[in-house]
Formats: sequence, C-alpha cells, structure tokens
Amino acid sequence: MASGPPKASAVDLYHTRHVPRLAKGVRPVRVMHALDGIEQEVPPGLVGEVGRALWELWRSHPNFRAHDLVLGLDAGGILPTVALALASDTPYRLSWRLDLDLPDKHVFLEPHSALPELFVYGCFDNRRALIVDDEVTTGRTAANLAEVLTEAGADVVGVACLVEDTAGGGRAYLAERGLPLCALTAL
Repeated sequence: MASGPPKASAVDLYHTRHVPRLAKGVRPVRVMHALDGIEQEVPPGLVGEVGRALWELWRSHPNFRAHDLVLGLDAGGILPTVALALASDTPYRLSWRLDLDLPDKHVFLEPHSALPELFVYGCFDNRRALIVDDEVTTGRTAANLAEVLTEAGADVVGVACLVEDTAGGGRAYLAERGLPLCALTAL
C-alpha cells in the first residue's frame, strides 16, 4: 500500500507577504494573508483550521487568561474573530465603521486608516475580552480598542492575530500596555 507524501495541513500552508498599496493617504503596504481571499480562493477548511490553531496558540501563551468575549476589528478581523470564537466556543462582537444611533456606543481610532473612526456597541462591564484582528503592525488600533473597552468596564486579556508585522513594533507597544500578543505567524 503506497502512502505518498504526508498531506500538509491548511495552517502549514498559511502564507503572508507585503504588497504595495496604490492609494494615497494610507499605509504604503498591505499585509496579505491566506484568509483575505484576495490573491487566491480560500480552501473550505482553512477558516476553521486557522481558528483552532490560533485558539491553541492563545491557550498555550505564557500570559494566557481566559476570555468570555471575542472582539474583532472591522474588516480584516472578521474572519479570524469568527474562527476563534467558534474554536473557543465563545460569543463574539465586531467593531464597525458604522456610526449608528444605538446605545452603548464606544468610539476608537485606527490611526493609519483613511477612515480612522471605528465603533463598537454594547455593555462590556465585567467582560473578559480577547481582541482579534487579521494583522498587528504598530499595535495602536488594538491598544485604542483596549482602552475604550477598559473604560467601559471590560478586562482585556490580550490580542490575537493572524499576522504580526514585526516592522511596526506592535508587540512591544502592546506589552507596555499590559496586552500580550498571540500571532499565528510573523513577517
């Protein structure tokens, strides 16, 4: 019985890279990754597999603290947030660039964006939130969200992402604010 080469998991095939942006007034590069669906189709099992891998990484992080809410960032953070929420069996919320007439509105900034205002809605008193995004470069967006959540009564236990872009110093910036970073991969 021929066995052939071992099948690589979707996470083993996870790739990331920088691509120059053509638009003015935003960061000059975009971090591309396997879940963004821009360069290639996303294999059906990849979202779940990435969620499970990110959850296992967070659970084994030396600064792991349990969460009871996963909070994702618009728009790149939506898929990893849902994937991690499913893998950890935890409810999630998402921040949006939608300024709505809803109660418990919290505003924070994504400094490098052409549309920097983000909104998250809800009561976060006594919640233990894990912030999730697709990539962390400077760490400022996640830190800004953490500050707003803390002011709203939440305990932010950490930040998880698919890609840590080490050029921006985000890990150190978050660590200075007591926010451990867990990344599936780095570039």
